Amino acid sequence: MKKNIELFYYNGCPFCMRVLSFLKSENLKIELRNIQEDPKSLERLVNDTGRRTVPCLYIDNVPMFESADIISWLSQNKNLIG
Repeated sequence: MKKNIELFYYNGCPFCMRVLSFLKSENLKIELRNIQEDPKSLERLVNDTGRRTVPCLYIDNVPMFESADIISWLSQNKNLIG
């Protein structure tokens, strides 16, 4: 069953760029939420987690932090994306 996947990020964040680069290299398409360009996404992130920390991957509305953990999860769950 496909998951609802969203990545909260901002341009210039090296850890975000690592995740975005992985997505591009694997040709994975997920919803991207730039917290610098979209105030509602920033508000949601802060309300849900109490933090502004990115990257943050939402998997069925459950947040996951840390770029290495995010890349690992995406790599192991490609069949759930899309």
